Formats: sequence, C-alpha cells, structure tokens
Amino acid sequence: MAKKVNKSALKRVRQSSERRERNRSYKTRMKNAIKRVVEAVKANEEKDRIMQLVREAISAIDKAASKGAIHKNQAARRKSRLMNFVNKSLQAVQN
Repeated sequence: MAKKVNKSALKRVRQSSERRERNRSYKTRMKNAIKRVVEAVKANEEKDRIMQLVREAISAIDKAASKGAIHKNQAARRKSRLMNFVNKSLQAVQN
C-alpha cells in the first residue's frame, strides 16, 4: 500500500533542496576566493595583488554570512585567520 505524502512535505523538500544548492554556491565561491589568496601568497606575488584578492575573499565571506550560508561567527573566524596568514607571510617576505 502506497503512503500518502502531504503537499506541504513535498514543498519543504523542494524549498530545502533549492536552499541547499544556493548555499553551496555561496560557500564554494567563498572557499575558492580564499584558495586564490593562499596560492598568491605561496607564489610570492606582489603585495597589491594579494591585497586585492584578500578584499575579494572577505567580500565573498561576508556575502555567504549575510545570506545565511555560514554563521556570522564562522565568517569572523575565517576573515581573522586569513588576515593573520597574509600578514605573517608578508612580514616574513619583508624580513
């Protein structure tokens, strides 16, 4: 005997899958932006280029947090760790 599924349950499944896909794209964009910063630092690119990538990464992190894809504290933690990494790397190059 087939189970009857109510309309609201089907709608919730549709909504949650749409949200999951949307959140996934925000998180992927954010992670790729962070990876670009890390790769630029490791490749010893010039400071202006690195700082431009950092601004893009922070923007992507903030956007993911504002859309609810990640928690605001996670966004703050990621930005803090990214800046610490960049600043330590740039100081090591100067010394």
